[in-house]
Amino acid sequence: MVNQQAYDTKIAPVLQTLPAKPGVYLMKDVTGRIIYVGKAVSLRNRVRSYFHDPSGLYARTRQLVMETADLEYIVTQTELEALILECTLIKKHRPRFNVRLKDDKNYLYIKIDVQNPWPRIFTTRRMLQDGARYFGPFASSQSVRETLDLLRKLFPYITCEREITGQDKRPCLYYYIHRCLGPCIGKATPEEYRLVIDGVIRFLEGKQEKVVADLRERMTMAAESLKFERAATYRDQLQAIERVTAKQKVLSSRLVDQDVIALARANSDACVEVFFIRGGKLTGREHFALEGTQGSDDGEVLRSFVQQFYDSAPQVPPEIILPADLDEMRVIEEWLHSKRGTKVSFTVPRRGAKRELVQMASENAAEALAQLRAQWLADAQKTGSALVELQEQLNLPTMPLRIECYDISNIAGTSAVGSMVVFEKGVPKNSDYRRFQIKTVAGTNDYAMLQEVLRRRFKRQRKSEVASPKSQVLSPQSEVAGPERGDEAAPADTWAILPDLLIVDGGKGQLSAAREVMVELGVDHIPTVGLAKEHEELFAPGSPEPIVLPRTSQSLYLVQRIRDEAHRFALAYHQRLRQARGLRSALDDVPGIGPKRKAAMLKRFGSVKGIREASVEELAAVPGMTRVLAEKVKEYL
Repeated sequence: MVNQQAYDTKIAPVLQTLPAKPGVYLMKDVTGRIIYVGKAVSLRNRVRSYFHDPSGLYARTRQLVMETADLEYIVTQTELEALILECTLIKKHRPRFNVRLKDDKNYLYIKIDVQNPWPRIFTTRRMLQDGARYFGPFASSQSVRETLDLLRKLFPYITCEREITGQDKRPCLYYYIHRCLGPCIGKATPEEYRLVIDGVIRFLEGKQEKVVADLRERMTMAAESLKFERAATYRDQLQAIERVTAKQKVLSSRLVDQDVIALARANSDACVEVFFIRGGKLTGREHFALEGTQGSDDGEVLRSFVQQFYDSAPQVPPEIILPADLDEMRVIEEWLHSKRGTKVSFTVPRRGAKRELVQMASENAAEALAQLRAQWLADAQKTGSALVELQEQLNLPTMPLRIECYDISNIAGTSAVGSMVVFEKGVPKNSDYRRFQIKTVAGTNDYAMLQEVLRRRFKRQRKSEVASPKSQVLSPQSEVAGPERGDEAAPADTWAILPDLLIVDGGKGQLSAAREVMVELGVDHIPTVGLAKEHEELFAPGSPEPIVLPRTSQSLYLVQRIRDEAHRFALAYHQRLRQARGLRSALDDVPGIGPKRKAAMLKRFGSVKGIREASVEELAAVPGMTRVLAEKVKEYL
């Protein structure tokens, strides 16, 4: 049954005003958190159907209705706009009743900054509209490493951070082992290097035959021009690519580009396997875990995956092969058409070669899901027992499913930073990690620094809690409001989540300092402990004696792991700040050297040591420098 009070005061008035237009609806629980996002051709018909006869609903939908305490909706011009907005809101809010990609913020892309005169290749977790070429997403960092390792063997692209002037006296090691053309010493022109990058792009696009044909033509031209060394380089590159492409399985005699998608499910777990077929060959594959699939049929799960995956995919093939029909297939085809610029069609084969491709992908999806479930089960068994032990040992009111840990790192009060790490269900939640640069504490005072960090953290929680969700007006054409920026940048709803247990790195002193701030801000109901390093003892408020967890218990291993992660996270940030300040201060005393010239020299020579070892002539050759300034730099360094 729906919450009658919430239905009468909030839901019923919204149901009476629903228009018969396309749009997106948001269902919220009693805390105001969005628990489901849906789209509709007619908002009036779709949303009202939830509240007519609950007996006719699936169990999962009945549970959704029971937990719904408020409704909002956004009207769009077309069903296509509703689909795009639905996808955006699901990615932003990750409602627990929606099917969603697991850890989608951690997916990696390969980025090629083609707008640069000397393009370089990076990995990134964000795809921007910056003119660069992106390839992915890759579900694991191992997939990216393997791809980059292969690219480095096949194409001599730049991997160093040097500024390419063509005037360096000597190249790096990669030039001598034929992994770089040596543009830094003038051995390659921008046009010649661009041909290498074009080869990388074609290879990642699956156009290996075109790459081979181009290399063979360049090898012939170089030989005819008596450039035998360059011809030999092309020959070696050509042979390496041919060896790689020979291993790729030919799946179609037609030179077609296709994605084959298959789904495997077991209880509440689900995994999707994607085969990337380019030019008739299997050029790659990835598997993706899904959350929130319980109670949803395969069509709904596949639809959600296709929406979220291709919303983040840089390339969309002309044909996508599926194991079953999608819900709202026509609208999704229209959306993908708008993304690709040409027609995109879905195929659900019943027999023949394409059906065999789906079966092959399905077998791989089932295998991937079995491996993932084995990993999850192993982790769940250990962390589950650790959380139960921790609740018993610390006499906690609930199981500590969300644990936050804080640490401070500094040397004599300089470059002081704080860290906040978050573990959910015993595993790190990296997306919720936060760093704090200490702003108000001078000198060495770890207690005051810890208090500043906690004060800022819980003030942000209070702001997030007070902020009204209705203050953000969304339209199909507008972007969803992004996170605030700063050294603690995070979505507001992330700050609003309170931990079930708070750990501070330290003993009674740190614990007392933390509790003082928590009482001040009204969050002293959160269970808090201090973990002292020396004897691995836990100190709790009001307890004169430390709590000693069994030395071989999973609960001790868990809190040690959380504490060590907080220390690692804080120390890494502290070292980065200290190094950056050290680099700046060494050049600050040189008259006439401002931020731009310092940046140019550091970019050119890599470090203060490199600047110190450079000659006056080399320093003077840096853009913005003169011989007089170069002599001053040598004098001061």
